[in-house]
Amino acid sequence: MKRTEKTDKILVKYRQYLKLEKSLSDNTVDAYLTDLDKLLAYLTLENINILDVRLENLEDFSAGLHDIGIHPRSQARILSGIRSFYRFLIMEDYLESDPTELLESPQTGFKLPEVMTVEEIDLLIGSIDRGTKEGQRNRAILETLYSCGLRVSELCNLKLSELYFEEGFIKVEGKGSKQRLVPISPRAIKEIRLYFTDRNLMKIKPGFEDFVFISNFGKNISRIMVFHIIKELAERIGLKKKNQSSYLPPFFCDTLAGRRRQLACHTVYAWTRKYRDHRNLYTHRPQYVTQ
Repeated sequence: MKRTEKTDKILVKYRQYLKLEKSLSDNTVDAYLTDLDKLLAYLTLENINILDVRLENLEDFSAGLHDIGIHPRSQARILSGIRSFYRFLIMEDYLESDPTELLESPQTGFKLPEVMTVEEIDLLIGSIDRGTKEGQRNRAILETLYSCGLRVSELCNLKLSELYFEEGFIKVEGKGSKQRLVPISPRAIKEIRLYFTDRNLMKIKPGFEDFVFISNFGKNISRIMVFHIIKELAERIGLKKKNQSSYLPPFFCDTLAGRRRQLACHTVYAWTRKYRDHRNLYTHRPQYVTQ
């Protein structure tokens, strides 16, 4: 069954719902819709209308995800997005009952993330050649990323007007356009100020003047470029992690407790760098999260 005009209109409304009412970022909205596309492809093959889906159809779809080797965590994420979509259909009166109500997710278990040590972070940053065109910028990027515990998207969208160096904080906009104040280390502040000397000589395109970290194209640096910088540096020093995300700082939640933890971690991270010989006092914390 080909996708109908009604289905397309529903998907447009669902995108608007995720963006405007749920206040999700563009990347998160795209992820929801990409996962939903998997279900739509299955329904097309089975000649099932999206509004006629039953529990057994979803169970068959879930089993198919397992059969093609999709990881249980990814399966759980896909099914979670599908539940969100059908809750939306009920809320908008397209359906009276929820076919996902009794749909079970795979057991994912719990696994602690692989993290970098303080020594590995310093080695990574220390491998940057200041003599290159992007050297000082990249040092400032990594110092800010690791000392503040930012998401990469938050780092890429950081603005000059959101820097409060005298107070020792920066303002970042996270998921759902939520803003929060994040402590920044004196070392990161120093690297950013050194980078400003190079930044002032760059040709920045109109509309991007307020972004802190600028690419060679005159725009704010992209997430892909940050990943590339870190991966290239890791290969240079022979640092190998099983997962690429292990090179990135674990982000902190946007709750009050999360912000308190972020402040505490930032303080301990700075202390660890200064008093390296005494870091074993903090072995009850993951070494890298001590930012």
